[in-house]
Amino acid sequence: MGAIPTQRETVSRASGAPAYARGHPQAYSTLAGSSLAPGAARDLVRAAFSEWTGLGLPGARELGGRLAEDAILVVSELVTNAVVHAGTDVDLVCRLEAEPEPDTCAVVVEVTDRHPSRAPRDGGFDTPYETSEYGRGLRLVATLADAWGVTYRRGAKTVWARLPARPVDEDGNSRDPWASGAPVPASLAFAEALAPGPRSADHDRDWLGRGALSFLAEASDLLAGQLDEELVAALTGQLIVPRLADWCAVWLEDELGSRAGRDDGPGPRPARVWHVSENHIEELRRALEKDPPRPPEGPDSGPAAHPWPGAALGPPGAALVYRLVAGGRPLGTLVIGRAGLLRFPDEVTGLVEDLGRRVALAIGAARRYSRQATISAVLQRGLLPGAVAEIPGLRSALVYEPREQGGPSGDFYDLFPVGDGRWCFAVGDVQGKGPEAAVVIGLARPWLRLLAREGYGVADVLDRLNQLLLDDATEAADAAARAFVGPAGPGDGPQTRFLSLLYGELVPFDGGVRCTIASAGHPLPLLLGPDGSVSTAAQPQTLLGVVEDATYVSESLDLVPGDTLLCVTDGVTERRSGSRQFDDGDGLATALSGCAGLDAELIAERIRRLVHEFGGRPPEDDLALLVLQAE
Repeated sequence: MGAIPTQRETVSRASGAPAYARGHPQAYSTLAGSSLAPGAARDLVRAAFSEWTGLGLPGARELGGRLAEDAILVVSELVTNAVVHAGTDVDLVCRLEAEPEPDTCAVVVEVTDRHPSRAPRDGGFDTPYETSEYGRGLRLVATLADAWGVTYRRGAKTVWARLPARPVDEDGNSRDPWASGAPVPASLAFAEALAPGPRSADHDRDWLGRGALSFLAEASDLLAGQLDEELVAALTGQLIVPRLADWCAVWLEDELGSRAGRDDGPGPRPARVWHVSENHIEELRRALEKDPPRPPEGPDSGPAAHPWPGAALGPPGAALVYRLVAGGRPLGTLVIGRAGLLRFPDEVTGLVEDLGRRVALAIGAARRYSRQATISAVLQRGLLPGAVAEIPGLRSALVYEPREQGGPSGDFYDLFPVGDGRWCFAVGDVQGKGPEAAVVIGLARPWLRLLAREGYGVADVLDRLNQLLLDDATEAADAAARAFVGPAGPGDGPQTRFLSLLYGELVPFDGGVRCTIASAGHPLPLLLGPDGSVSTAAQPQTLLGVVEDATYVSESLDLVPGDTLLCVTDGVTERRSGSRQFDDGDGLATALSGCAGLDAELIAERIRRLVHEFGGRPPEDDLALLVLQAE
């Protein structure tokens, strides 16, 4: 916890905002605009309250109970709202202010994002003709705070709220502003805030039609695209606690068992346990593991009651268990609980049930992605050499970074012995990626090794590989495409699979290494001399798999100590930054000339770093580079 930097101490606010006063204790943090931000914000507020209480500050005795719950709830809602709708980093300030009355205080929270054009709704209710766009967050803030507002500045927007301490009687009850004069148990505060205003059947139906849908839309945004089921479980806890319940737990079914419908697998496991009080998380986990939830039978059954897990968690309350089902397959179980309730309000029960469906869909999608990623990783490992050969008198360094999206990479490399004191190397790039590219690589790499070990020279290897690609590789890749996409339509014939390849042979001799090399439609290799001079080491030729009966030629050069040969794929040369490419204006040669005097590993790392730093975003293409340096 630190003070706000000087340039942020004076902040213009809308009319009615509390003025900033120096000397007030405060906590400040900048949170990344991700799904983890709400949890980090809640942790910061809890830590601040704990520290302020321990310091015995004026009004600190009011910081427990209801005020802490309200502050954590408001911060969670505002940060979630900023992350979902602004999508930027978030600045959070939590400040303790003394009230005019002795030994009383108020808490001020401020959440700033960098998307000022996206205006939040005010605290009023939507008209019957509007759909709530921003969820219940600001509606709850308006209910819990005695003042709140929005401040717009150049390039930023701040939503602030001021929460005063409310008197608490000896039974732990507080008088809420929306209640009709009667004390309301603090544990019911959130359930009441879910549907503010006069309670009636018509009002509940109206709220479920608009406010609940907005919350579910926000939840869907957070869950959509998550590729890890553990993260889905963590997000579920953040969405539910403390919004809808005091605690919740997500249990995940064993994937193999659930897919096969078996009961002899390892069974469900607790993936995530959340509690409003972190001190109770481990105790809750132990209680739930001792008495695992038993979800209702049947894929379409609603929630069922669950025994309250342990008296030490606080006053007994209501607990519900939901089965998480997607595509008719049970994927897990969700358990929620709220202390001090005889039963959950119907609107909460239905809302969690709808949320559970979205959680189940997200878990199912994450598992499908995980299976596909595993298949791709296995294929990728099978397409690359298990080890790179060591060559006498030559040092080598390799960088290989597949994008890992859309299936196996289309880039590949190889460096292998062929006997008689010869070694061969290859750096290639197949048109496209995924299963079709994997098929072509799976055929081309063994053919390269076989032809090289049969004694064919560099040019002869490319001639034969070109013809093989026009025959077997095209048919095999087309079959792979049909297996994944479906039968070809009328008039759709086999599609040619292009391959760009840099292929060479290395023969060590006293004082250096003889290199014979040829490039077939591939970025040309660059030769770096000890003095920093850079030249191309081959001539451009046609892609493999394009022209029947193409004839390829090779060139030879001697690598002497201090000489370095750099071979790359187009993921290096065509790396983009706006409309520019990395190799525009001989950019790669310029970068390589600055590597004079470095060893192979450092050259490879420097080129890799320069490629990454060239654009503002991570590379969008696979990247491979091979450095060969004579010793």
